[in-house]
Amino acid sequence: MNKLINLASHFLKATERAAIASGKLRGCGDKNKADDAAVTAMRDVFETIPVHARVAIGEGEMDKAPMLYIGEELGQGLQDATLLRVDIAVDPLECTSHCAFDLPNSMCVLVVAPRGTLLHAPECYMDKIAGPPSLKGHISLNKSVEENINIASKILEKSISEIKVIILERPRNNDKINKLKELGVDIDFIQNGDIVGALRAVDGDADLLIGIGSAPEGVITAAAVRGLKGAFEGKLYFHEQSYKNKAEKVLGKNAYKVWDANDLCTSQDALFVATGVCDGWIPGVKYMKNKTKTWSKMIYVESGEMKTIETNHNK
Repeated sequence: MNKLINLASHFLKATERAAIASGKLRGCGDKNKADDAAVTAMRDVFETIPVHARVAIGEGEMDKAPMLYIGEELGQGLQDATLLRVDIAVDPLECTSHCAFDLPNSMCVLVVAPRGTLLHAPECYMDKIAGPPSLKGHISLNKSVEENINIASKILEKSISEIKVIILERPRNNDKINKLKELGVDIDFIQNGDIVGALRAVDGDADLLIGIGSAPEGVITAAAVRGLKGAFEGKLYFHEQSYKNKAEKVLGKNAYKVWDANDLCTSQDALFVATGVCDGWIPGVKYMKNKTKTWSKMIYVESGEMKTIETNHNK
């Protein structure tokens, strides 16, 4: 059986090339320019990969090109119908503004899975909670912030003041932030990048990620968390009626469902790949006289293994 892990080197090359291209624009002050560089480099690599790929989660609709738009088809499979059909969830440059101003945790990231196994998340927000494997089946979006903190405190055998919670510092999260402050937990505010935030929580660098972020990034996160056997739930959050209408059209009653990682990525034959652009959870690209060095994280869902990959690229 043809497994995606056998094609891992191709998808790794896609995120590496995108990181190298956008990394040259670190600190340029123009997030769109950096994003375009990543998109172009990633698309060029995808044209050489022996799959028929469809963008299930990307950066908008076709009229927003040169983004990797939702529904775009890529790969050698466009000319060869015998090749593996896959869906990709992609953020060619996660935290574009961080790259533009050389701030931590900008990265190039994608998830690839068999066709039809990634939720087509509409472009809206998603309320999320994530944590380590020991909290799986215990924490939930159906419980209050206070209940989840108390559960984490008990299971992790930490006082509430020792529980570290990552949360996006946004007005939409003010109610949760105020409750966390009232409880006296250790709050780690982030400005962007809740993919990294969730994976830090699952991997033990923090205890929980809580709060409302982007829905497409939630699907990318879910695939990685599924591989790490961590806890994750997501529920769509609508700040405008138009987003609710769009979600209902795509998902029907499921627009109001609490999804776990297995719902958002239904296949074990899935691969998460991310390459660092700016230093952070993954080291950023390093440019040297005769070579360029990249660092990446790869998670194959079926095995649950997370690899750190250091690659030297000759100039």
